[in-house]
Amino acid sequence: MSPVAVGLLAVVACACAMLPAAITLANLRHFRPAPPVPSGGPPRRVSVLAPARNEAAAIERLARDVLASRGVDLELVVLDDDSTDGTAAAVERLAEGDGRVRLVHGAPLPAGWCGKQHACWQLSRAAAHDTWVFLDVDVTPRPDAVARSLACLDASGAALVSGFPRQMTGSFLEWLLLPLIHFVLLGFLPLARSRRDGSPGLAAGCGQWFVTTRAAYERAGGHAAIRASLHDGIMLPRAYRRAGLATDVFDASDIASCRMYASSLDAWRGLAKNATEGIGAPATILPFTVLLAAGQILPFALVAAGLVTDRRDWPAWAFAVAWIACGLALVPRLVEATRFGQSLTSAFAQPVAIAVFLAIQWYALARRLLGLKTSWRGRSLAPQ
Repeated sequence: MSPVAVGLLAVVACACAMLPAAITLANLRHFRPAPPVPSGGPPRRVSVLAPARNEAAAIERLARDVLASRGVDLELVVLDDDSTDGTAAAVERLAEGDGRVRLVHGAPLPAGWCGKQHACWQLSRAAAHDTWVFLDVDVTPRPDAVARSLACLDASGAALVSGFPRQMTGSFLEWLLLPLIHFVLLGFLPLARSRRDGSPGLAAGCGQWFVTTRAAYERAGGHAAIRASLHDGIMLPRAYRRAGLATDVFDASDIASCRMYASSLDAWRGLAKNATEGIGAPATILPFTVLLAAGQILPFALVAAGLVTDRRDWPAWAFAVAWIACGLALVPRLVEATRFGQSLTSAFAQPVAIAVFLAIQWYALARRLLGLKTSWRGRSLAPQ
């Protein structure tokens, strides 16, 4: 390779690694935990709404955690979405022991609806209170989590806020890939601008934890507005913004954790399921592939090449710039690992993680273009 090409690659790698590093460091001032619960006043009434499909093994744990919430007057409404594993029976037993628990039997899934969106829409119709927390069953909230997330909704002035819990990992692909949730959010979405600019394109969220009110939800069209979507984490905030409502995100890692997937295969399938409504969409996959590959993979490839080949033809400064690019690529991951309780060793696998992540995006897009369906929790899903 010519010296000019090597030097150009080193500069490009450094610039592409610098962008998410700079945005991440700026965002850390804005991505804050939920505030403390204000003292005084009666407990806030809130409906905690949990869609459940084949969650018999986890629903009792979720109910125990939610019912231990402090500082709120809550009901827990669980919708059984055509489960085949005894989820409904488990919720009925819980309801017999605590009147704050209610079971809703889900209606058959209509044509054109994704299962989770339909379940959440039905939960909204069943909620007794006017402030809501939509919570995935695999989330484990602390006793102050619900009250603090309501305080965040009030303090933000937004109509919808979304918390990002601490992601627990077990299998290899979970360990490798799930920390990228924070890397992508904080590295490519300027949060200060997102709060000033109500553009749907700057919306973000986490489908595991949404907080809103009845009035705002109905004005935005709720989950009915995104009925065919497989990725409510992005699409529900966009629906709110299209209705002229503000949305925001907060760091929920100190008040909740989540084990999103149970295996590497689940992680691959789950991330692929959501990909084409985010980075894997036809309009965004190519620029993101170039940016991520250049900034997160190329620096390490250049350093590796410099270590195993004769560098006499390289510009004297190119090897040093490649090392700087590697450091810039690792900065966001190391900072996020420290702040959000992620694995430090996973951070050092960043180039591998990005390579696998991009493979999932292209895999998902290929399946979409071929019209192939996927399956999630025993239900066939049409490509989006």
